[in-house]
Amino acid sequence: MIKAALKACRLIGDGLYGVDLKQAGDRVVVIEVNDNPNIDAGIEDVVLGRGLFDRIMGVFLSRMEARVRSGS
Repeated sequence: MIKAALKACRLIGDGLYGVDLKQAGDRVVVIEVNDNPNIDAGIEDVVLGRGLFDRIMGVFLSRMEARVRSGS
């Protein structure tokens, strides 16, 4: 499932995307890619908890700092 989701996102770019997948037996297909995904507490963060939100915000912070350093 993760391979299918990453493959779909690579086609679009390095933004934040929600990828909806369906699995039937061993087959996994991408249903849609959302460019404005929900990241709901208690659902998407069930594994990492608050760490998920910390990781997401860390990526945004790193990208903003890189822009400041590059002067763009």
